[in-house]
Amino acid sequence: MELRVLEYFLAVAREQNFTRAAEFLHLTQPTLSRQLADLESELGKVLLVRGKRKVTLTDDGVFLRRRAEEILSLARRTVSEMKSSEEEVSGDICIGTGESEAIRSIIQAARRVHDEHPGIRFHFTSGTTEDLTDRLDSGFFDFCILFGDVDQSKYDYLSLPYTDSWGLLVPDDDPLAVRDSLEIRELWDLPLIAARQPLASGKFRKWLGKDPGELDIRDTYSLVYTGKMMVEEGMGYALSLGHIFNLAGTHLRFIPVVPELSVSLTAVWKKFQSRSRAADLFLSELEKTAAGQGSAGGA
Repeated sequence: MELRVLEYFLAVAREQNFTRAAEFLHLTQPTLSRQLADLESELGKVLLVRGKRKVTLTDDGVFLRRRAEEILSLARRTVSEMKSSEEEVSGDICIGTGESEAIRSIIQAARRVHDEHPGIRFHFTSGTTEDLTDRLDSGFFDFCILFGDVDQSKYDYLSLPYTDSWGLLVPDDDPLAVRDSLEIRELWDLPLIAARQPLASGKFRKWLGKDPGELDIRDTYSLVYTGKMMVEEGMGYALSLGHIFNLAGTHLRFIPVVPELSVSLTAVWKKFQSRSRAADLFLSELEKTAAGQGSAGGA
């Protein structure tokens, strides 16, 4: 499977049309069609459904599209890093993160590296822990910045000086909005909106005091911005970390829940994986952040 053919496949997936993809690639349509037919034969999978006006991906095609994007990105990064001179470090650093104001300290560390080495480019991607670690495992990310427990058998890690605690996101005109805190038992009878991933955590379930199936969890979300809008639209109260985003200018209020359940922020990377010089520089800057030596304004 050649990188060139993966580029062809991605062009067809993007354009959803052989003619447009062939024009973009400066190939004839028969040549492009033959190359992708050979790819399907090599893999033993049907990747594309060829309609009269539109080409769509099969499930195997969707899987290959994601892997092809990761493979080609890694190939381009490798070439860039190999061309980096001894005098000036350059290259790409890909970082997966959750959503939180805490990520500001990571971005500040990236800015300091960029100020010293403008040839280094940072690429941040937000997502759930499961999605991010899957892409870290596949080599797409250099680092992930995660809340909660870390699988120390798979990853090396650096604990960062930031913690957050779970609570309830409520409309500011709701009767609960006047409360300074809520007891965990008070959540048991409320219409809740919850992030999907924490519900699978034994620590989170123990904190709730009941199995999630016994609670009135009406809806779930992956990223909290969607959960925020669900609260604003009156769908329920969202279980959320307290410093996911700035509530200024919204009509929402965060209420801590006691007993407190706090989570820490951790940078993780694959064990035994070689790092580029650019990634080493960034890790060094993260270590300064962990030691409290970062610039003013860091977490």
